[in-house]
Order: sequence, then structure tokens, then C-alpha cells
Amino acid sequence: MAEIIRDPNSGNEKEHTRQSLLKSFANAWNGFAVCFKEERNIKIHCFAAVMVLIFGNILHISVTEWLICFLLFGLIMGMELMNTAVESVVDLVTDEWEPLAKRAKDCAAGAVLIASIWAAVAGGTIFFPKLYRFIAALIGT
Repeated sequence: MAEIIRDPNSGNEKEHTRQSLLKSFANAWNGFAVCFKEERNIKIHCFAAVMVLIFGNILHISVTEWLICFLLFGLIMGMELMNTAVESVVDLVTDEWEPLAKRAKDCAAGAVLIASIWAAVAGGTIFFPKLYRFIAALIGT
């Protein structure tokens, strides 16, 4: 289905075709796949998520704790994808060092850092007491 849209800056009209929902999901998945293939940090976040899944099963975390973990997985990975998008757009716009380009990249990376730190704090709050009890039970104290 095509519709005519007007560019607010130039006033020019052009035909815009809406893509199917399936195509939108395919594009989104491709974005994740490209990020996973090319970016080190998303691999680190995915590894951490796998470790949480393993230890969550071993330590029998509650349904509420699982929900918190899943929300944090989505938050951190979503932030990492957004950081990659910001960096890509900045690189597209300028090849030269620009203070505002650096600021945009640093702020996007800072957002991931802050979210990751607080996710680690939440994870520690969930896992450390259970891990302590698990180890204490193993050594018989």
C-alpha cells in the first residue's frame, strides 16, 4: 500500500510504501544480527545473559526474580543496540573529529554503562544471597 507524503523541510512529495509487519521484524532481527556480529560489547552482554540463565536455574530464582532478569536483559541489549545506532549515525554524518559527535557517542555509551551498572547491582541483590546459601550448603556449614 503506497501513500503520498510531504517532506516538511523541502515541501517535496514522494511515494512512501509501508513495509509489511513481517519485513519490519526481519529488518529488526537483521539489526541485532549485524550488531552481534560486529560489536564486542553485545557479545559480552549476551554471555552475561546466558550465565544468568544458567545460575538462575541452578539457584532456583523466583518467578519475580526471573522477570526482573528478563527485563534487565532487554534493557541492556536494547541500550547496546541504540548505542551502536548512535555511533553509526555519527560516523555517517562526519569523518572529522567534532566535539558534538564525541559528546553524542560518549553519552550513548554512558547510557549503556549506567544501565549495566544498575543491572549488575540488581543481579547481585538477587544472586549473592542465594549463591552464599548454595555454597554454605555444599561445604556443610
